[in-house]
Amino acid sequence: MDKNIYKQKFKDLCCCVLIPTFNNSATIADVIKDVLEYCDDVCVVNDGSTDHTLEILSQFSSIKLHTYPANVGKGWALREGFAFARQQGYEYAITLDSDGQHFADDLPTMLEALEKNNHAIVIGARNMNQSSVPGKSSFGNKFSNFWFTLETGISVPDTQSGYRLYPIKKLEGIRFFTYKYEFEIEVIVRGSWSGLDVIAVPVKVYYPPAEERISHFRPFKDFSRISVLNTVLVFCTFSWIKPRDFFRHILRNDWRTLLEDYLIRSHETPEVKAWSVAVGVFFGITPFWGFQIWFVIFFAWAFKLNKALSILASNISIPPMIPFIVFASYQAGRIWLGGNAMSLSFSENFKPEMIGKNFLQYVVGSFTLAAIVAFLLGSITYIFVRTVKARKAK
Repeated sequence: MDKNIYKQKFKDLCCCVLIPTFNNSATIADVIKDVLEYCDDVCVVNDGSTDHTLEILSQFSSIKLHTYPANVGKGWALREGFAFARQQGYEYAITLDSDGQHFADDLPTMLEALEKNNHAIVIGARNMNQSSVPGKSSFGNKFSNFWFTLETGISVPDTQSGYRLYPIKKLEGIRFFTYKYEFEIEVIVRGSWSGLDVIAVPVKVYYPPAEERISHFRPFKDFSRISVLNTVLVFCTFSWIKPRDFFRHILRNDWRTLLEDYLIRSHETPEVKAWSVAVGVFFGITPFWGFQIWFVIFFAWAFKLNKALSILASNISIPPMIPFIVFASYQAGRIWLGGNAMSLSFSENFKPEMIGKNFLQYVVGSFTLAAIVAFLLGSITYIFVRTVKARKAK
């Protein structure tokens, strides 16, 4: 396709290419030349470079340059770049790094994603399995992906890629706090919280040999800053964002969405539903009084189960059911204790102190009963969900 068509698309979509740079004099010229083949709307942010970067940038009269004397950090360069691009009349910005890792011929892919969804942050997902990817980058990406999913409920394959498309006009109302590399985590998490979609499209990436790589990422300091940020974001997620979204559905009387998001979750497999019920029932019956709900939440989170369904199933131990559970637990305990087991009649008046008469029998029996009932109700759930999905498929 004629590359001029893409140049016109950039203009029609009010989109620019935004390149933050700091001491990349060896690569910045080639990066800009490649981008200019696809886009005339190029904004460059010089984050206080001390090499020959500014001299090189002065050779490109067609670019829009925003520069400041002191280096602050990539996050600050992006924030400044967003504001600068908005001043130039742009509503969207595609960012790529100035070190030559990204390829300009992936810009059409980003534009296609924008045309399909103009209410999303688009991440150019790299192939992190290729042999040239440094081990620390692959590990850091997996670590970041995990926290992002926990904080937003969204799963994307690459949360650390700098090749992105931002709806900068829609991000204007968010007050960001970070200004180093951790900003690229803050912006997608808080963008998601504000209602933006976060999606990924595949892009290529080039990692030069180790001796030629130039990176301004400081492993200890920047990783520590990212960890602190994720700690804060997780706290905000469960103390504010999750409750906020829940009550918004209630206030809007949007029960269908509420049930789908928190309970039904039609994308989940029958196995996930079955294990969710089984975990809830198991800890609902076992004698972890006062701590049952925390065990349920932890295991549902650890194994990526349906938390709402697990919590609902754990309510098998509501007060009216307790006498039946205690009696059944004692009966199940007789299987293991034999002649040492206490005989119990259901007609007897159940009292809390009764459990102490043969505590071992009760504990052993409750775990046995929990396993049996969890297996039965989990199996019933599996069969039911699979049957429903089969009927819908037909």
